[in-house]
Amino acid sequence: MSKLNARTIVALVAAALLVLTVAFVGVLAVLVRNAEEPDVTISAYAHGKTVTVRPFSYCAVTMQHCSILPEGKVDGTVFATLTCEPETPDCHRGRTAELEVPAGYPLQLSLPKQIADAPWIAQLVYALPSGEQVDRVISRNDYPDRALALTIDSTPEPDLRLIGVELQLPILARDETGNEFYLPHAAWSISTA
Repeated sequence: MSKLNARTIVALVAAALLVLTVAFVGVLAVLVRNAEEPDVTISAYAHGKTVTVRPFSYCAVTMQHCSILPEGKVDGTVFATLTCEPETPDCHRGRTAELEVPAGYPLQLSLPKQIADAPWIAQLVYALPSGEQVDRVISRNDYPDRALALTIDSTPEPDLRLIGVELQLPILARDETGNEFYLPHAAWSISTA
């Protein structure tokens, strides 16, 4: 039997390293391809604190293939009739994020490109001292330049106090009588009280 010389040993080690590298790259490619896409999130900031706001609800624009449905009662809304599809086994329940926004401090929202580029609306919910709610709506149309950040006044008038914000990606829908209306296929909800 002949002895292995240094060149043969180096060649065998190099071949083994090449095989290991190809196997590692193959496994990594399969893992990346099969990885779940993360939820589209919003960052909310107020009074020195930041929270990540995951979707409250998220469906395809056809209102099918929902991957996130609201956690709480949704009677009287389109979400009351929706269920997780069998092809979306990772479907889960969305929650309202909580972030205290003291009176006089703004709420700042950082929007990812997927939302900033879409036709979005935000429902701002204020409360009067009597407890009565006052809703205001802002939309992408209020920001001629694509806004990646929004600043929402917590007290736009002396008696109003911001108690919540719901950012929505609306779609146009039609009921059985032919009436057209907007409804959200995706929403992010923040309680600020």
